[in-house]
Amino acid sequence: MSLMIVAALLAAAATPATADTVLGRWRTETHNAIVEISRCGASICGRIVTSDALRANPAMKDSKNAVPTLRSRPIQGMQMLSGFKHDGAGVWSAGQVYNAEDGKTYSGKITPVGATQLKLRGCVFFPLCKTQTWTRVR
Repeated sequence: MSLMIVAALLAAAATPATADTVLGRWRTETHNAIVEISRCGASICGRIVTSDALRANPAMKDSKNAVPTLRSRPIQGMQMLSGFKHDGAGVWSAGQVYNAEDGKTYSGKITPVGATQLKLRGCVFFPLCKTQTWTRVR
């Protein structure tokens, strides 16, 4: 019986990620934010649904944006992921990650880790990168 359970777990872990594995709502590693990733034409994009800071101040603006005319836009609902292209095995790369904390945009890559986690890697330029693990919100 336990051999069957182990075999089932191994089969589930070996299931390859599809292009749609990253779609849905994800909790970020920092700020307890929820980002909703969806299709945007042939690519994917992600919008900020909420965060600890937004729960405290729902009217928060993108005040650190490098573009002065965008500093008055609301953080809630703002697109922070864009332009990711599917490059096989469920991986999305060549995208952009906007960080409202510093007002900068970074190159990014999204790699699913099973059905419940993904790795988001943002880079100023290689090798100056940071990776976060996001967890699916059910």
